[in-house]
Amino acid sequence: MEKRMNALKFALENELKEHEFYMNNARKTKNLAGKNMFKQIADEEKEHYEILKKLHDKWEQQKKWPATVPLKVKKSGVGGLLKALAGKKAARIAGTDNELKAVRTAIDFEARGVDLYTKLEKGSTDPKEKAFFNLMASIEREHLLSLRDTEEFLTDPAFWYQNAEKPAFDGA
Repeated sequence: MEKRMNALKFALENELKEHEFYMNNARKTKNLAGKNMFKQIADEEKEHYEILKKLHDKWEQQKKWPATVPLKVKKSGVGGLLKALAGKKAARIAGTDNELKAVRTAIDFEARGVDLYTKLEKGSTDPKEKAFFNLMASIEREHLLSLRDTEEFLTDPAFWYQNAEKPAFDGA
């Protein structure tokens, strides 16, 4: 239990650092798509921090997985952001080197978050605990994929929109 509690403390610190990182980059980023992406993820990381904090405090107090913490986490709203901005001219500006560097740093954060929550899930025997950490890992994975999409977008917005507007065929 102590090992998982320490991992949870680490996750709390990470969520807080990530929130600050995303807010800071949302303020600095000129590209509308990048700015909105950072802001959305910052809000979601703050929500994760608050839920993890309640969980941590109850778990520490009760010395077991708490039954009464609200463990519902909203699905990420990041996925549709780039497409929603498709018609806006300000969103079609290629990202600066600093914006791309920030997105690549964020990709690294999220990949580590996926690993951490996956390890916490695998280290648990409680079905509720497993389900919670699985959900956290899937949200961080969604952030990771959205950030990779943002990286592509900031590198070449025209190409990104051209591909986004094409219908996809699954070969079935």
